[in-house]
Amino acid sequence: MKNEIVHRVYDFLKEYPPFNLLPKEAILKISSHVVVKFLPDKTILFKIGEMPPSIFYIVNEGAIHLHQEDGQMVDHCDEGDVFGIRPLLAESPYLLTAQSSEDTILYCVRTEDFLPYLTHHPKILAFLASNFAVGAGNMFFKKSTTSKSANNNIGENVFTELFTIDTQKSPIYCHIHHTIQEAAVIMATHQIGSIVVCDEDIRPIGIVTDKDLRIKVVAGDIRKKENISLIMSAPVICVKPGLSIAELQILMIKNRINHLAVTQDGTIHGKLIGVVSEHDLVVQQADNPSILIREIRKSQSGEQLKRVRDKVERLIKKYIDQEVSIPFITQVVSSINDEIIQQAIEISESKLGKEIYKDIKYCWLALGSEGREEQLLRTDQDNALIYMQDDTIPEIKEKCIRLAKEVTAILHEVGYEYCPADMMASNPSWCQSVEEWQLTFHRWIYQPGEKEIMMCTIFFDYRPVHGDVSLANTLTNYIFTSLDKQEVFLHLLAKNALENPAPLSFFRNFIVEKNGEHKDSFDIKLRAMMPLTDAARLLTLASRNGGENNTCNRFLALADIEPQNAELYRMAADAYEILIRIRTKNGFKKGDSGRYIQPNEMDKMDRLLLRNAFQPIDELQKMIKVRFQLGGIL
Repeated sequence: MKNEIVHRVYDFLKEYPPFNLLPKEAILKISSHVVVKFLPDKTILFKIGEMPPSIFYIVNEGAIHLHQEDGQMVDHCDEGDVFGIRPLLAESPYLLTAQSSEDTILYCVRTEDFLPYLTHHPKILAFLASNFAVGAGNMFFKKSTTSKSANNNIGENVFTELFTIDTQKSPIYCHIHHTIQEAAVIMATHQIGSIVVCDEDIRPIGIVTDKDLRIKVVAGDIRKKENISLIMSAPVICVKPGLSIAELQILMIKNRINHLAVTQDGTIHGKLIGVVSEHDLVVQQADNPSILIREIRKSQSGEQLKRVRDKVERLIKKYIDQEVSIPFITQVVSSINDEIIQQAIEISESKLGKEIYKDIKYCWLALGSEGREEQLLRTDQDNALIYMQDDTIPEIKEKCIRLAKEVTAILHEVGYEYCPADMMASNPSWCQSVEEWQLTFHRWIYQPGEKEIMMCTIFFDYRPVHGDVSLANTLTNYIFTSLDKQEVFLHLLAKNALENPAPLSFFRNFIVEKNGEHKDSFDIKLRAMMPLTDAARLLTLASRNGGENNTCNRFLALADIEPQNAELYRMAADAYEILIRIRTKNGFKKGDSGRYIQPNEMDKMDRLLLRNAFQPIDELQKMIKVRFQLGGIL
């Protein structure tokens, strides 16, 4: 006999991801064990720090708000939204508090019924990881399905962030019995461009804007002693608290208005809480990446660029606090960093004379962490310049160096310190023609010593940022051709990749600095990040797989090339994301590059994530030792 309740649950689940990725039989089986839960309005389902039960939730009717510890709402879940999936991805406490925002019906799904399908349906795990994982670290506890495209989806939520309204402040309004003049005085006193007209219970009846005053009173024939109702627009378009910026913008566009009244229940029958204007939305989006990029392109000095980069710092911190995926953050920040570099070059060319550089073919290269698109905090500069030799242009090298000095000076003003080793385009050794760079790499590859190997580990992560990209491509092709004829070089590069072993001591403690300025600190760059970047670079070069510099993406590309080692490479990619997140958090905490960490100051979760990140380092170095026949190295 057909079970109506089970089929009712099935009919609902089959319409929403990740259940719609499963076959009918699987959904029916899961549906047969679903428990229906009713939550009255303002009921807390779970709190931060609680260990989750072996279930997760999908909203059938109503809505759930997820809050941070400070009460800030992070997500709004309504019909069809899945939340509370920590039991699926990690055995750790909830990081958010879940509370119903209205009478809500939830379907509770047992993890034991759902977990078996993760192995055979990788799209489901990818969906969960990319859309619901709170931070990349959680994926490290399970077999990862990290992918570049999947991780980008997490960050899309940032562009639909919730509009925040100060509910502690009393809304500014006037009563329906007020005159136009009385309403205008209130607007002038509070310096606002609109005012909501309310009844005695502070429920919105209409709205008046400064435009209404100008057109209908100043330029019209309505006297200011008349009742405010004569010039107000009614009814008022009302919204409830907790809507996203995008939703509010759509409502304004759809209704061709610039103001929305916020009421307790989102209707004209609710008490007024406040007013949202189009200007308010623009102000709150001040740290939106697209707006920041527009500011960069309008900047005409290093000082102006610095002010924008300071805003970027706040944006990164917000992303980190919201546990946005690291691949998304690095993608956004790298795009912004590139824009800053490009604008610094534009400003420098304008200062030196645009006509001088219009015929010079050159390409600005980002090196190091910026070359790998991993530079979140402002560290020191690593850059180079490559140009096409043209004998018809006098002093072409000097002109390129002069440009580079201007650019590096602007970047220094923005907050990127000069490279202590002077590995910058302003150094003649790092500002060369295509032919000179080819000779340099020929020497490094065919006559490699300790210094040459070190130079290669820095320069092999170069990425064209501005100018003629074909020059960088020419150099890349030359490097790969040279490697085909010099396998000894890769052997030495492999030896260098084993210089920093997995950073745990015999007693499973972090290996810390023994003396000096950073005594008892853990060097996350040298002891954890560099071993992974070195391994990814080496294996990518050995596979002759160019075009990708980012460490995580290099590992994911290697996973496709070597299916037999795919799990290790994906673990390494996840580990590197963890390390970037921990270093960035430490940098914000200390106001520096985040390189040196005090292990005893870390919380338990970050210590555990950091320790787990060391595992693929050890496995990768063992594989490199065997593959490159380095029997006596480890």
